Amino acid sequence: MTDVRRPLTGYAWRRLLPHAVLMTGALFILLPFYWMLLTSLRAPAEIFSVSLWPIPQSFHALDNFTAATQAVPLFRFMLNGVIVCCSILIVQLLVAIPAAYALAKLPFPGAKLFFSLVIGALCIPMQVLALPMFIGLAWADLLNTYFAMMAPFFLSVFAIFLFRQTFKSYPDEIIQAARLDGMSEMSICWRLVVPSALPAIAAFTVFSMVAHWNDLYWPMIVISDMRLATPPLGMLFFADAEAGTNYGALMAGATVLTMPLVICFLLARRQFIEGITMTGVK
Repeated sequence: MTDVRRPLTGYAWRRLLPHAVLMTGALFILLPFYWMLLTSLRAPAEIFSVSLWPIPQSFHALDNFTAATQAVPLFRFMLNGVIVCCSILIVQLLVAIPAAYALAKLPFPGAKLFFSLVIGALCIPMQVLALPMFIGLAWADLLNTYFAMMAPFFLSVFAIFLFRQTFKSYPDEIIQAARLDGMSEMSICWRLVVPSALPAIAAFTVFSMVAHWNDLYWPMIVISDMRLATPPLGMLFFADAEAGTNYGALMAGATVLTMPLVICFLLARRQFIEGITMTGVK
């Protein structure tokens, strides 16, 4: 019986090479998370072992996770993160969607200037505005509050830009017909245009939740009360606590605080990919 196997052709190699590169990159990205989870299961004597074998010699998961939850209020940190991230997201959507609709579909004097300002604002880092915002919040006696952590992010120029680009592809004929039927501009925006842009909204939701869940810079400036700490700031307090040198407990705490982001992305992954790769009406 003859061997029908043939070497891969150049076309097959060109198809396999991008996938191999992407898989290699994915392995490098996932390796720190794998190491975090593995360390949370190991005994202190095994933590500095270079082995990547997934089954530790002795399981200390219960001890590590118990120490993590007892050293600092991890679930309180998670609740604070949910409150801050969800409140920021809701206000961002309420502000950005009408603004993006106006820039995309309403001709008014200065529209191009306003859009240029949006593009310019994308180039301004958070650190530039930190000092004046901190002074203003301190003057208003709003430090150590949820509002202090949320206020600088209520206006998202990235959301305005993303939604404006999505709304631009919505058919003008449908909007004109809705106007002839007597619908107001706000009704057109929220009842017609927004449902067609759900993938873009889902993509921005993932961006916003991940960015503000992981934000350490601003909460570290305006918050000194552990009861109001968000997950990254809570981990910083954890490192200074009694269990701060217990790396198994630290990684257990990091695992607990990372899981909501993983779940959020898995639930919205399809809409996230559609929102990044596609615009317009199907």
